[in-house]
Amino acid sequence: MCGIVGILGKNPVALDVVEALRRLEYRGYDSAGVATLEDGQLTRRRAEGKLRNLEQKLSREPLNGLIGIGHTRWATHGRPSVPNAHPHATDKLAVVHNGIIENFAEFRAELEAEGYRFESETDTEVVAHLVTREINRGLKPIEAVGAVLPRLRGAFALAFLFSGEEDLLIGARNGPPLAVGIGDGEMYLGSDAFALAPFTNMIAYLEDGDWAILHRNAVEFRDVTGKVVQRPAQMVAAGAALVDKGNHRHFMAKEIHEQPEVVTHTLTTYIDMVSASVRMPFKETLDWSQVERLSMSACGTAYLAGLTARYWFETLARVPCDIDVASEFRYREPPLAPRNGVAMFLSQSGETADTLASLRYAKSQNQTILSVVNVPTSTIARESHIVAPITAGPEIGVASTKAFTCKLVTLASIAIAAGRARGTISVAREQELVRELIMLPGLMTQALKTEVQIERLAHKLSKARDVLYLGRGTSYPLALEGALKLKEISYIHAEGYAAGELKHGPIALIDEDMPVIVVAPHDHLFEKTASNMHEVAARGGRIILITDEKGAAETTIPTEATIIMPTMAPTFSAMVYAIPVQLIAYHTALVMGKDVDQPRNLAKSVTVE
Repeated sequence: MCGIVGILGKNPVALDVVEALRRLEYRGYDSAGVATLEDGQLTRRRAEGKLRNLEQKLSREPLNGLIGIGHTRWATHGRPSVPNAHPHATDKLAVVHNGIIENFAEFRAELEAEGYRFESETDTEVVAHLVTREINRGLKPIEAVGAVLPRLRGAFALAFLFSGEEDLLIGARNGPPLAVGIGDGEMYLGSDAFALAPFTNMIAYLEDGDWAILHRNAVEFRDVTGKVVQRPAQMVAAGAALVDKGNHRHFMAKEIHEQPEVVTHTLTTYIDMVSASVRMPFKETLDWSQVERLSMSACGTAYLAGLTARYWFETLARVPCDIDVASEFRYREPPLAPRNGVAMFLSQSGETADTLASLRYAKSQNQTILSVVNVPTSTIARESHIVAPITAGPEIGVASTKAFTCKLVTLASIAIAAGRARGTISVAREQELVRELIMLPGLMTQALKTEVQIERLAHKLSKARDVLYLGRGTSYPLALEGALKLKEISYIHAEGYAAGELKHGPIALIDEDMPVIVVAPHDHLFEKTASNMHEVAARGGRIILITDEKGAAETTIPTEATIIMPTMAPTFSAMVYAIPVQLIAYHTALVMGKDVDQPRNLAKSVTVE
């Protein structure tokens, strides 16, 4: 997750920008940079590696501007290097960026055809040239940014600094968070409140689609349509800013909304965006072409991530694959592959007792141990041969949300790599799959826009005693996950089923009081799922359908609600469809007045049996 800082100050800002960037180091980065205005002219300092390298450059070549932007970069497009480091600049402006611009390639070709020259491999530089082109056509900086933002696809946060504009910064958000800090005749921009804590405790948060026009004595917020809107400032305690809820009521809500950003971070850990290929971030080698069997084990939501990934390992890599609940695996003592077996263990904390015990059993059976964890220093990570980090960042809410989707992205990437190594997918198919993954943050951002509809729906769901979730393919584990989420934070009894199992028992439960939530992207299984919906409707069940426009158009069955998702390729739809499933549980629990972040009887990490 790249870090963004901007300061409109009374004194030289470069060192303050670096101080703010230091507070964003927890997000991870491989290069850093600062740009300021010196007598109205843009001047930059950039360095590969740690912030100390940038500080050393600034000590040799100081910047004295009273306005500036800074950035810590986690490489997406292009390797870590000074030319690829932010800020990116033209003669008109400098820009820093967190996220992915999905349609950068078509813009780059268009701009190059018009004579614009590029110095980096990044998607960010395209934004700099697009806004510059609008200025060259006669627009003012604010108008130019307003003209470009609607054309960008993806999940991104941006900050702009303009040549000759000593009292203007512009920030924009479409997915990843961005906050405005309000001082006494000074104004600040940052990826989170913690970065701005040394300077101010008055913070206003951009909502999704917003952009902000900052002057030293005022800030104007505009929404996605360009309409001026109000975003109230709130006081944030400096010591608590790192785990601040932002403009959300609960950590769970914040973590749901963080998913476009953290998934971007996970993608950049496993994917070369330029070549559209998978790269493994660990030094240890694993020859998937020799693997005879993959055995996965986990607990709770991590188990359901593994259940989803089994579809990918079997269909993309053609690896025989088992998935077990760790508390059963450890005592069943199953026979494992006598040679060339891989045992994979999934855990957010890396300390789950049953999963750790299962790992130790598999290790005793001479399996290669691959752990997929959020804490790379955890016990499970330390006792593994290979560690695949999910890079979700700290997850405070007990009900896992962003760790689930980051696990899925990690597992999908590993499955693609396994498929290439085993020769079951071609280079062209790998690139196609990787491009589908790259689109996920933007699709997740679109999926979050279903929240208003889900809030209304939650009032009806809150009155239910029982809820049934149905899905097929990778939507089946997601149905299980939806039921789990609803149970653990709202305390409503819920069950998830493979839709094809409906007639084998669960159909007996259906009556006019039973909400049935159907997760059904329009894929090759949609017609089968639609037939199950007919069976529910015939018995008076209250259908809540989560599908895309094509699925909604083909559904003739009356529904209590149809939640329309963005159109996407079906292979990795589970990552995007997870968002409405999470929001349904969150808002239902909220309506019921439950403790969303700390539900009764549950702990974030289960470290005892």
